[in-house]
Amino acid sequence: MKLQVCFDPRRNNFDLIRLALAATVAVAHGIVMRTGQQPHFGISTLGDFALDGFFILSGFLVTRSWLMLDNFWRYAWHRFLRIMPAFWVCLLILAFVVAPIALMLEGRQLSELFTSPDSAVKFVLVNSGLMVFTYNIASIFASNPTPLTVDGSLWTLILEAGCYFVLAGLGAVGLLRRRRWVVPIFALLLWALATFYDFGFSVGIGDNTLRMLMLFMIGATFYLYAPRIPMTTWLAIIAAVVFVASVVLLNDYRMVGAVPLAYVLIYLAAGLPKNVRLKVDLSYGLYIYHYPLQQLLMLTILSHLPTPAFVVVSLVCVIPVALASWYGIERRALRQKNACFPRWLPGSDRPPAPAKPPNVAVPDGVSTNGSMNRNRTEVHADTAARDDTANRAETSERVETARPRRRHE
Repeated sequence: MKLQVCFDPRRNNFDLIRLALAATVAVAHGIVMRTGQQPHFGISTLGDFALDGFFILSGFLVTRSWLMLDNFWRYAWHRFLRIMPAFWVCLLILAFVVAPIALMLEGRQLSELFTSPDSAVKFVLVNSGLMVFTYNIASIFASNPTPLTVDGSLWTLILEAGCYFVLAGLGAVGLLRRRRWVVPIFALLLWALATFYDFGFSVGIGDNTLRMLMLFMIGATFYLYAPRIPMTTWLAIIAAVVFVASVVLLNDYRMVGAVPLAYVLIYLAAGLPKNVRLKVDLSYGLYIYHYPLQQLLMLTILSHLPTPAFVVVSLVCVIPVALASWYGIERRALRQKNACFPRWLPGSDRPPAPAKPPNVAVPDGVSTNGSMNRNRTEVHADTAARDDTANRAETSERVETARPRRRHE
């Protein structure tokens, strides 16, 4: 069975796998908090494998988002809503909730929050553009195993945003529809550059940038070539064996194991006969809040717990925070995906047309005109569903109005 048939936008395991990957990052950081290091496999850590999986799945889903929307401004708006509102709230909470609590636990004056050279206000302002320039607020957590770092998970967000815009660039010039072969070639080029980097050659691009963009493009390739990629249990087992062997035998498993890892993850997400549909998407909240919470726990008596117990306690404690982030910020922000755009933006003055990625079929029972029911699984893909009849009526009304209102399907 081909991937295009296996992948049902309404019923899959993407939410569950992303949550598991976020939890893996939290486990890795919890181990670091207690021991000062985390398990290594060559040059990769436990957390690296989870991050690699995140970027693979993001490449798959975000490529679908671009092809369904087919409009740069709407696509950029969706990507903005997915990352920035929750990120800005996170910065505020780190600066004005986490930092004061840390100061009190350390027996210091709250005034240092504003008088320190690395003040809370400075932390929020300099990091508000998504690029994290400082991880320190008033020198808190100086005695922790990972000192002076309020939230060590935020550095990947700017790389993910960069991947979004690289994909948008490819889509804007038509390569995602008419020249799909460019994407796997681009991924292969990035793989070659990463390999040269591993052998000590200067390639002009940082290791993390190469790695994340390569994995993102591998995920994009899987979506673009879904009609040709078979999804079978035996192939998944073989891919898993190759992945494990590459981890064991190679210093950088990605030289051989990146594509097998992508196959295994996408098979688990889309190829299994049974799916677990989550009612909430906690992956983002878990990812951005587990680190500061673990830092705070290290200032309490819980820091004396055995490492496994500390990790479990930190995961339990972060779940309510992740729920608050989802219900209070993320879900509310995503409801604004179909907001009207200013008329001067290209494409804002015409009604939306159904968009379906060429040569990418959808499963039986799912409308091929783009009006699929929105699944929380596709929060990162940002696709919304509307009933066809209601949508045509709304479109007709918008065309007749003096100021048409744009909505995507």
